[in-house]
Amino acid sequence: MWRMSWSTFRERWTLFAGALLTVAFGVALVQASVMVTLGTGRPRIPAGTPAAEAARIRDAYEGVASLLGMTVMLSCFLAVFIVGSTFAFTVAQRRADLALLRTLGGSRRQVMTLLLAEAVILGLLGSLGGIALGVPFMWIQIWLLTGTGFVPDAFAPVWDNRVLIASVSVGIGMALFGSLAAALRAARVRPLEALRDIGGAARVMTFGRWLWGGTMLLATGAMVSAQGSVDFLGALMIALGVSLCGSIGLSALSPLVVPLAGHLLRPLARFGPLAELAQANLRDGRRRAAATAAPMIALVALLVGLTAMLGTQANAAGADVRRDILGQLVVTSTGADAERIASVPGVEAASTAVTADIALTVTHQEAPDERYRMTYHSGIVAIDPDAYQRTHRRRPASGSLDALRGRAVVAGPGVAGTGVRRGGTAVARIGDRSVTLKVVARMPATMENNSDSFLVPRDLLPPAAVASARAETVVKVAPGTPVAAVADRLRAARVGKVETVDRWVAARVAEQQEQNDGVMIVLMGLAAVYAVVAVINAMVIAGTERRREFAVARLTGLSRRQVVRSALLESCGVTLIGISLGLLVATAALGGFLFGPSGAEILAVPWRLIAVLVAGAFAISALTSVLTTRAATRVPPVALAAARE
Repeated sequence: MWRMSWSTFRERWTLFAGALLTVAFGVALVQASVMVTLGTGRPRIPAGTPAAEAARIRDAYEGVASLLGMTVMLSCFLAVFIVGSTFAFTVAQRRADLALLRTLGGSRRQVMTLLLAEAVILGLLGSLGGIALGVPFMWIQIWLLTGTGFVPDAFAPVWDNRVLIASVSVGIGMALFGSLAAALRAARVRPLEALRDIGGAARVMTFGRWLWGGTMLLATGAMVSAQGSVDFLGALMIALGVSLCGSIGLSALSPLVVPLAGHLLRPLARFGPLAELAQANLRDGRRRAAATAAPMIALVALLVGLTAMLGTQANAAGADVRRDILGQLVVTSTGADAERIASVPGVEAASTAVTADIALTVTHQEAPDERYRMTYHSGIVAIDPDAYQRTHRRRPASGSLDALRGRAVVAGPGVAGTGVRRGGTAVARIGDRSVTLKVVARMPATMENNSDSFLVPRDLLPPAAVASARAETVVKVAPGTPVAAVADRLRAARVGKVETVDRWVAARVAEQQEQNDGVMIVLMGLAAVYAVVAVINAMVIAGTERRREFAVARLTGLSRRQVVRSALLESCGVTLIGISLGLLVATAALGGFLFGPSGAEILAVPWRLIAVLVAGAFAISALTSVLTTRAATRVPPVALAAARE
């Protein structure tokens, strides 16, 4: 059986080429991500680096490890997903061969063994290619990470020989998992039905497809309904889950959904017989259209869905900050300059938040028997509680800001839900001395990623440290006083950079969006290329297997150019449907935000990304269709029309 599988692999290599490339890309992405992740476990911190900067570097490395973990998950998903759709299409193209094998005495188990052996060969060869591609992919990932500022330029990956074993295991696993469903279905089909393409062999929408697709769409709906009641990280994970499950569900149902969507293109058939032929082929070639649309649905859903989710989250965080502030102006300065703001005419209240250069060690208790201590070097600000409450609406979820005096600390929104309990203790390292503080209140969570972790009283810090520290002051203008006039007076007093609250919030949103763009570049940069290769592969397989169909069309009176144009129109129709279904999934990923109180206000639609995706998808599908169809119509039609496949 292994010899037969290898012979089939060699003789029908054009059917396996795309799946082989898909496995190689998947293994390369996983291997590169693993090697870079191993490097994050050994952060290189130069000698003499301040404790706060060293902690920031460690946090960045931990964040990169989490990000690459998501990259590995996406890579494995896309590999299994694309190999599965490609292998299913490949098996469908070979159903006559498999039926002949059954007719000659082959059992279902032997057919199953044959196909799974082909998958193992596919996985082994793909793993070898992926190991070779893994090194350049690794350096591309490092270039993306350093270019986006996630890690310093001195970052270096770590090589471990066990990565090779993992790469081969991942490659074989991708191929086996991706081909299992197609192999099971091929083994169940009766041989005579497959030879004549009737009954179960002609049925595209099987019970398994209905069950799998329906389950995934139900799971998508459940996640959308739960998205609005979780924090940012939970919403992001749910958006990722919606994109994945929605893509799987629509792809499983694509033999039904794509032809139904093709009926919506029926008005285009009025433009001539070629358009009518293309629209009919789109409806009838369900396997072909589904195999081409599936990776496109996944690509658009993941890219647009996650990008829109991150952008919407940034806007939601900005709106949340804006609702919290009662003032009209924000002044960025040093602590010494901030002391003069309250005396400027027209200022009713001024609340200054000073960045505290201290270390805070806090006990987290997430369960009665689960405790751990963690030291924070950033996200700690010193405030005056009275002034703060005059310029901010947000109040503690438990406790009171009035208690923030002396040796006290408030757990800020940045650590909400992490197990910092009111009544607990924290140890502050201020210069050369250690001070024990009591947690007197806990602030509620916010949408902002970089929100404050802890609030401490201003008098806890030495005056010299306050004077030289970075400060942000929210200014509440006295009633009846023009805001612009107060802003001019503050600028004239040279107390720092003066901005309106709206402009200050917009800058924070832009900074967050820049970080989000970096996340998407690292997370989906190579994965997007991966999905594009899958689209091209599906179209190439479909085109090369339609040579007899194209020959018959030419014998009926169509010229070679007309056949190419008809196939081009068909591919454009499939591309349009795939993009539309992907955008539908992406919209579902934003469900938790769209139906919130500020849905229209905070919605961030990545129009530029959508335009690039649409233009790129049509360009790639058109070029691939034209080249494939021209290659398939190179042989005289008489020679192909009489051929038996």
